[in-house]
Amino acid sequence: MSTLRALTAAGALLAALGSAAISSSACADALTVDETRAIAKEAYIYGFPLVDHYRVQYSYFVDRNNPEFKAPWNQLHNTARVYTPDDTAIQTPNSDTPYSQLGADLRSEPLVLTLPKIADGRYFTAQFVDQYTFNFAYLGSRSTGNGGGNFLLAGPDWKGETPPGITRVIRSETRFAFVFYRTQLFNPGDIDNVRNIQAGYKVQPLSAFLGKPAPIAPKVDFIAPLTPQQERSSLDFFRVLNFVLTQNPTHPSEQALMQRFARLGIGPGQTFDADALSPEIRQAVADGISEAWNKDFAALEQLRNAGKVTSKDVFGSREHLRDHYLYRMAGVVNGIYGNSQDEALYPSYFVDASGQALNAANNRYVLRFAADQLPPVNAFWSLTPYNLPARMLVNNPLQRYLVNSSMLADFKRDADGGLTFYVQPQSPGKDKEANWLPAPQGPFFIALRMYWPKPEALDGQWKRPELQRVN
Repeated sequence: MSTLRALTAAGALLAALGSAAISSSACADALTVDETRAIAKEAYIYGFPLVDHYRVQYSYFVDRNNPEFKAPWNQLHNTARVYTPDDTAIQTPNSDTPYSQLGADLRSEPLVLTLPKIADGRYFTAQFVDQYTFNFAYLGSRSTGNGGGNFLLAGPDWKGETPPGITRVIRSETRFAFVFYRTQLFNPGDIDNVRNIQAGYKVQPLSAFLGKPAPIAPKVDFIAPLTPQQERSSLDFFRVLNFVLTQNPTHPSEQALMQRFARLGIGPGQTFDADALSPEIRQAVADGISEAWNKDFAALEQLRNAGKVTSKDVFGSREHLRDHYLYRMAGVVNGIYGNSQDEALYPSYFVDASGQALNAANNRYVLRFAADQLPPVNAFWSLTPYNLPARMLVNNPLQRYLVNSSMLADFKRDADGGLTFYVQPQSPGKDKEANWLPAPQGPFFIALRMYWPKPEALDGQWKRPELQRVN
């Protein structure tokens, strides 16, 4: 991260000198192997969230043959169920809140999002994510209440006046955006109530809201994304990154950074052709990607395991994350579309109390909350295991993918009123099965989600209990 700040300054100098690039082969001729590796690494760290986000958006809103397809752009899709292990487009999906998804194409005109009135006591949220994966706005119980209203979502090119009947205008710095709705489900029998709420979520172009003719946006030829596996090593990564960057304006704070990346043919309007590179330069690009994972990302993971980097650090707005691009990458890798800290905290478990990585192939674990130690939230909390490295929900005979605060009446309490959860692949026995959190046969982690956290969670007064290994 500090390197990126230094590189930004270097890029400003290059811009002042008038350096420019139009293709990767032409630019790379002037680069040493070390310079190539350094630029490739920094551009990869910067670009990973954009490329992975594009993969999800392509599967949700472009590729109609994809089993994960939701709806065309600017049409809201409601998933009137919680996610299961069969849902694999996004890593670490929750299984608490039925989702609604909106892919917003804001190039020609804004959208009007209508929220219904929702009964007090039921949590919901609409999270606004731009193409850089920054959370740029929220609607919902915490941010705007349950009273409903009409909200205008506009892109960077809109210059219009706020029309009557609009509660608030929300601006996206990118021409494409993602709105991710979460509606609380209290129990399986509550699903019809959630469906009724989802039916009240409405989206329409501003022209339809005003009863005027609709402007036509030019067609976009969306390129095929990479698979999650290809994203980790393919040099084609930078071709996809260039496409995404070309679709959205460069933020003023990143102009100099783009000048530096352009030396390798990376950036908006650039052409990256891996096949045109010399073998030495091509290998240097591959080494830069490898170093991003094995050095920079690995070091950050160690800080996370030590509790020195938390979800507060890796999810949020551009103003919050600034140029901490490695943090942004870590947020996407570990849980794309994670919420900003005021909306949700994720003090999750990647290691046990002794600092050992979680692995249930030969281990069992217990997690005990004292009676006065339950996560302090205004909405709800949950514990969800995920297998590694895929970070997907865990198949199990009970089809129980989590435990949460809506299930408190079903759990068996300890003698002192505390709660002990048994984290393991096999049932702990019928007498303890109510508190069983099924884990996979192998490496895993547990996401602790705290929706609408209370002040004592945000300021660090509340501490989560440690996960204990028992053999």
